[in-house]
Amino acid sequence: MLENKQEFPCRTVDASPGGLLIAGPAKGSLGERVVFYFEELGRLEGMIVRHVDVGFAVALILPSAKRERVADLLTWMANSDSDDGVASRRHKRIAPKQKNANMLTESGRTLQVEIVDVSVSGVGLRSETLPPIGSRVEVGRRAGRVVRHFNGGLAIEFARLIPIEEFDEDIIL
Repeated sequence: MLENKQEFPCRTVDASPGGLLIAGPAKGSLGERVVFYFEELGRLEGMIVRHVDVGFAVALILPSAKRERVADLLTWMANSDSDDGVASRRHKRIAPKQKNANMLTESGRTLQVEIVDVSVSGVGLRSETLPPIGSRVEVGRRAGRVVRHFNGGLAIEFARLIPIEEFDEDIIL
């Protein structure tokens, strides 16, 4: 979205924690502030610093904590394209402050669960009842599916990644 509130579809050609190279139908003006909405990264702001044949380059304007989270997610995204999905099991995991949650199963049953750890792509839970692998569940407000069982618990892969700006130890699923 440009400063004048016009929105255009675009494609990210290259990305780093410091900037983006964007291809799209509009180039904006040098020095113009732009806003991007990414499913994986959330809302990012930047300033157009140069034009290129296909679009423009943007210097991102991010607080240092968000820049670190963007760096972590970009690293994971780059690795997941090259390793047949192994990195998808290696997202940075954190232990949230809020450990208790409710899980709604496909059958409509609500289970009390304990959060072991959470990443942008999923959550590990302790639960006395283990819904079948592949079944759809909701943990708090996050939809997902059961991808594996482990001793005393299960792993859920979220249907959508948690936006990076929401991902910290204060997260409430």
